[in-house]
Amino acid sequence: MGPPARRDLGWHRVRGVKLAGRGGGKDTSVMADVSERTPRLPPRWFIVLAWRVHRGLFRLTGGRRGLWRAREEKWGAMRLTAIGRRSGQERSVILGYFEDGPNVVTLAMNGWGAAEPAWWLNLQAHPQARVQLADGVRDVVAHSATGPERARLWERWRALDENLDGYARRRPTETAVVVLEPRSTARR
Repeated sequence: MGPPARRDLGWHRVRGVKLAGRGGGKDTSVMADVSERTPRLPPRWFIVLAWRVHRGLFRLTGGRRGLWRAREEKWGAMRLTAIGRRSGQERSVILGYFEDGPNVVTLAMNGWGAAEPAWWLNLQAHPQARVQLADGVRDVVAHSATGPERARLWERWRALDENLDGYARRRPTETAVVVLEPRSTARR
């Protein structure tokens, strides 16, 4: 028994390009804008499991594994520790980031789910936090990038992840670009 047959909906993908009309129409034109497609995500349970395994690896190795430096062509992984907005206790999460001068930049995306991530809500209530990078710890102050700063940083993320806009379209609200500035140089 072979794989189940896929239903013909009139659109076909050939190397990431949509071809129109093969499902009964005569139009066989190639759709020029492939950036409009919404990339497929793994099921939510898989995303949550991956987060838990990553955190477990970090804890099990005492922080020796699970964080890596951002490079010019690839984002890194950091551990952000913020104060809980309701509990007042420290809360930690591992996030992707890139460096923008002395700043660390991440996205408030919650695995591309609809809700805002708890860590971002915590930072909005208590912007002072701590980040642990592969090469050390920094005390930071968080703010959401706006205007030209947001556009510039979003373009940088887009260079690191070609599916960024497609993932962002899955969310009902704009995804915050979060800038973590060193406390000593943070805006006043």
